[in-house]
Amino acid sequence: MILSASTIFLSAFLLFQIQPMIAKMILPWFGGSAAVWITAMLFFQTALLGGYLYAHWSVRSLGPRSQSLVHAGLLGASLLLLPVTPSLAWKPSGGEEPIVRILGLLAVSIGLPYMLLSTTSPLIQAWYARRHRSALPYRFFALSNLASLLGLLAYPFLVEPNVTLRQQSLGWSMAYGVFVLLCAIAAIAYGRNATPDTSTTTADGIDEETASSPPRTKDQIFWMVLAACASTFLLSITNHLTQNVASIPFLWVLPLCLYLLTFILTFDLEGLYHRKAWVWILASALAAMAYGLGTWNSRTPLTLVIPVFCTGLFIVCMFCHGELVKRKPAPRYLTSFYLMLSIGGALGGVLVGLIAPWVLPGYFELAIALMACAVLMLAVIDHRAWRVTVVVGWAVAAGVTVASYMYVTSYQESARAMVRNFYGGLRVTEFDEGTEDEARTMVHGTVIHGKQFTSPERHRERITYYGPDSGVGLAVKALRRSPLRVGVIGLGAGSLAAYAERGDVFRFYEINPLVERLARSEFTYLSDSRGRTEVILGDGRLSLERERGQQYDLLVVDAFSGDSIPVHLLTTQAMELYFRHLKPAGILALHITNTHLDLAPVVDALTRKLDKHAVMITNDRDEDREIYSATWALISSKPLTSPAIEEATDDLPHRPELRPWTDDYNNLFQILK
Repeated sequence: MILSASTIFLSAFLLFQIQPMIAKMILPWFGGSAAVWITAMLFFQTALLGGYLYAHWSVRSLGPRSQSLVHAGLLGASLLLLPVTPSLAWKPSGGEEPIVRILGLLAVSIGLPYMLLSTTSPLIQAWYARRHRSALPYRFFALSNLASLLGLLAYPFLVEPNVTLRQQSLGWSMAYGVFVLLCAIAAIAYGRNATPDTSTTTADGIDEETASSPPRTKDQIFWMVLAACASTFLLSITNHLTQNVASIPFLWVLPLCLYLLTFILTFDLEGLYHRKAWVWILASALAAMAYGLGTWNSRTPLTLVIPVFCTGLFIVCMFCHGELVKRKPAPRYLTSFYLMLSIGGALGGVLVGLIAPWVLPGYFELAIALMACAVLMLAVIDHRAWRVTVVVGWAVAAGVTVASYMYVTSYQESARAMVRNFYGGLRVTEFDEGTEDEARTMVHGTVIHGKQFTSPERHRERITYYGPDSGVGLAVKALRRSPLRVGVIGLGAGSLAAYAERGDVFRFYEINPLVERLARSEFTYLSDSRGRTEVILGDGRLSLERERGQQYDLLVVDAFSGDSIPVHLLTTQAMELYFRHLKPAGILALHITNTHLDLAPVVDALTRKLDKHAVMITNDRDEDREIYSATWALISSKPLTSPAIEEATDDLPHRPELRPWTDDYNNLFQILK
């Protein structure tokens, strides 16, 4: 019992440690996009399916001793892949399809160890049930999810703030070695002590014939559908909260914790789920979420939005996982049960992580998930006995369908253009049509990435974060002695091209091809620029690493306003790269405006380490001129002497305890506002 529990606990803990660790390792290679996590989740769910397929095949096709030998051999082979570090050969050079590359990278880097970790719980439960025929092993599944939850929470709160990525890789690899030893011992022990199954009753007193009846096909399909619904809801809620509601770092942690918690509660406390009561609770939750989806907007308080949707996710998962527990088979069929659960989980990942970005123009998967869950609710209702519940259920299902339809149509009608890909959803909206204040705005999630007046008299005005008194505006003014050569990481609508004069070269680095398409088709900053503009597609840092010294007068890094900031653009190595591309008297301008992160102390720590001079400039908001309050850090090798800059300068806040970020270490929790 202790050996089984220890092995399952350690495997699940390591499973949810490797997920954020490997995702963080590859995040800089793909622009720091939040979609890297969703794609990684797709891989993890698919690899989990592979592990459960292996467990099912092993239990059904191999004898006890053969199972032990095969599994011990695979465990030994997996040690050859340690330590877990992605190969630089997978680093993109620009233009590659990121989803396919991420999936391939993860498969090669951690595929076998991850699969063996994921197969541990169902395999050991099957071995345990075979050896202890009077015991039900499903509580091990709750233990597994408890360990997963602890592993998930330990990473951002304990591991990431204190340990470098290299140390994380080495520490995880050593712990994995301990797991291999425990699992190999368990495999050999269970294989050696296996005996034929001669029991006549289960722990619940069910006769052998009933207990041995194989699950019907429709039961297996329903297991898969329930698991798919919970998985789809998890990822849909995560996307909705982080992309459409609030750009808050780590908001993906809360939904995943709630998802795992429902597994623990339903599988360990089976009496907690009473179908009729939870159907009413589910109906209320679906109605509340549908109302919020159809009527709330970016001005709705987060203290209302986040609790409602996270509570709704918890209730949906309690319903789905509670129904799974009610319908679980006898222990001899548990591998097929877990297999269908993993197929459902992978299906949810495919729908949200792979299909939705290419099929849906916006984040509409939550609306679809709400309607699907309403159908499932109707499917479990006893239509003959629960007459009031039936009426309420159908009313809620109809309301959810109407609200979801209204949300999708209104979202599309309010947008002049809508596109979506791996890097997220983009919308172009238009305001004050027919007036001199008519303007277009590019929005990514909840973050504005550029705005432009459309009237000929105002279309070259320098507005939003790039006003004449902003840090970048003052930097251009201070350098305006001859034609300028300017590099910009982050294109947006192309707003900074408004500063280009004849003879200037403005070179933009943009990772998302859809951003360039909209900047050229919906805005005119690039086409109306008085200087020469160039757009280089690909991650800005990777592009600069491949280029010879560009001798920029000004290098602007404008990529830190969203929720998943590309931290690889704000490390010691990145800063050294920037200055290799600047002239000796050049200026590095970092746009550090961020709602939830205080980036100024990070910049201070980096400039002190590199012995550079830095000032911080925050301009006032001017609503009449559409100029936003923005914070910029201007960094140079020598002190800046421009009177306008000196007058507007503030000192960067200094935090002695803050460790300078490197490619091997960064900590967003330390700078949460």
